[in-house]
Amino acid sequence: MKHSKVWTWPAIRRVRIREKTKIGEYLIADSLTALIALVQMSVLEIHTWNSKFADLERPDRIVVDLDPGARVAWRTVIEAARLVRQLLSVLDLESFVKTTGGRGLHIVVPLEPAADWTACLAFARAFAQALVRRQPSLFTERFAKTGRDDKILVDYLRNNRTNTSIAAYSTRARPDATVSVPVTWQELSPARKPDRFTINTVPARLARLRTDPWKAYWRTKQRIPRHAVRALEAM
Repeated sequence: MKHSKVWTWPAIRRVRIREKTKIGEYLIADSLTALIALVQMSVLEIHTWNSKFADLERPDRIVVDLDPGARVAWRTVIEAARLVRQLLSVLDLESFVKTTGGRGLHIVVPLEPAADWTACLAFARAFAQALVRRQPSLFTERFAKTGRDDKILVDYLRNNRTNTSIAAYSTRARPDATVSVPVTWQELSPARKPDRFTINTVPARLARLRTDPWKAYWRTKQRIPRHAVRALEAM
């Protein structure tokens, strides 16, 4: 529901954003009251941009979305995520991981707002293509579901302007109300499957945590390397 014309609570702000052919009216929920208002509106999933409204045209993150086919095992998804992290580290980029509430993982790269949407999308596409060249039997950048049951789609279009991805700690409109949960890299384990994180189990997890799994995310200052796309194309 990107362009809500229905009544909303006053705590949910409305902002106008230029799109390709028109001005769209978007909703911003940036307070506890606004979050509760979304619940009152029966919103189950919250999807967000890669930028903030105050600096709309310069993303502050890149999302590498790993979307496994039906026959891809969870263990393989974990191995793929670690390969993504390794390749990002070659470019001197720190990354963080979270579940999606489904069978996949999001590897998130925090950025200082500097590059525009075009540059971020070009990097994400080049990164996806580098992964496919490295392991074509595992990764694909083809979005059609036919023929990719045993492969992982690297959905680089999450980094296109106006496209979104599931927010951390958002519930999903799925059985048991699974949740997209930030985790540490060390927590990724074949025994710890993502469907264990639900609206019923996540509160207990948060109560047990001694520190934010993404604590370092908020103080990570980095930019896309100047020649990153060229380096990826050479890999």
